[in-house]
Amino acid sequence: MAGTRPIPPPLWKAAALSGMASYLDAGLIVSISVNLAIYRDSYDMGVWMAGAISAIVTGCIAVGSLVGGRLADLFGRRRVYNWDIFCFAIGALVITLAPDDVTLLIGVLIAGLAAGADLPTSLAVVSDAAPPWARGRLVAFTQVMWMLGIAVAIFLGFVLSTTGMTGARLITGQLAVAALVTWALRSRLKLSDEPPEADTEAAPEAISLKGVWTRAALLPMAATFVFYVTWGLGANTFGQFGTYLLVTVSDASQSLATGINLAFIPIGVLLTFAFVRVADSPWRDRLFHVAAVVQILAFVIASLTAGALAGMLVFFVLYQLSNPFAGEANYKVWSQLTLPADTRGTTQGLTYALSRGVFAVAAFFTPALADRSPSVLLWTITACMTAAAFAGVFIIRVLVPRSASAVRDGADPRVPSTWPAGLSDKEH
Repeated sequence: MAGTRPIPPPLWKAAALSGMASYLDAGLIVSISVNLAIYRDSYDMGVWMAGAISAIVTGCIAVGSLVGGRLADLFGRRRVYNWDIFCFAIGALVITLAPDDVTLLIGVLIAGLAAGADLPTSLAVVSDAAPPWARGRLVAFTQVMWMLGIAVAIFLGFVLSTTGMTGARLITGQLAVAALVTWALRSRLKLSDEPPEADTEAAPEAISLKGVWTRAALLPMAATFVFYVTWGLGANTFGQFGTYLLVTVSDASQSLATGINLAFIPIGVLLTFAFVRVADSPWRDRLFHVAAVVQILAFVIASLTAGALAGMLVFFVLYQLSNPFAGEANYKVWSQLTLPADTRGTTQGLTYALSRGVFAVAAFFTPALADRSPSVLLWTITACMTAAAFAGVFIIRVLVPRSASAVRDGADPRVPSTWPAGLSDKEH
């Protein structure tokens, strides 16, 4: 079975370094969320500035994804891959050392844009490097890094909760250190048998925007966007406001709400590893059907109980068990399997950017809607999750088989300039 074929260590190294984009993306969002109250008190920050910083994180990631993916296709994925992570380190250092809220805002702008730019670029790099029989596992591994980014930020926030700004600086400081180490390792990573300068040479046809507006690109781009934006509206709501909803709607204490979120992190990490194991096998899409139904059931239970604590506890159990097999990891794998290779950075950058923009707008209205009618909020998310399930089934039934057929027919263009050095086509 393809999913059990050993993957060469250089490819795992490339996947890990690419996955740092997801680690830093998740870490940045969660760190700002964890530290926001501390920033507000330490900088005597007004409510509008606090809201602006929260919204700007998501907004900058959206803009960065749109611009970064396109720049990667224009000027070479290796060049953007190496330098956007360095820019993130600068932004994280500015956040860490910020003496006031204006400097903090500047750091958030830099780090958010760089994190967004690195997401589609790094996924395109690891996808280009991967042979078809290993692409799912290598791309799915970046989702493990995303889970680890959340876990580390929340764990540090919990451990350092009584240390004020010192703890806040340590939480963001570890992101800066991680980014600098990743930059150094990426700079040394040999991704091609060609000289480094050859990677920046792009053929006009390969990078033309006309390649984005073809049926071969538009259909999978639209389908993966619909899946990601509808699934993400639910996931992003509970990612940003899970603790808030447990406290304000379910009447849980702050400590209980935080504890519930912490308790399920190890489950999410372990099940994401399980998804990596099956990402190149037929079980990836078989499990999606089951997980999507369980995920919808979780939201139905939360909606029927109007957010009551007992219903929310059942929701969290079912959601955490199903999410790794019917969520963002699927989006990442399907995008790399179905989008044309030569415009992968641009097309996935578009879907990331548009989706994150929608998430940012939805987040602005979520607290007000939760206060007015938790049932309306929860049923709306349930409808979104149902739409995501249908979009996923369409991708599985129509687009993935079509992509596999194209590979067998030799119609799937590869980007050999990003293969790991020493791995010939025959070895792939």
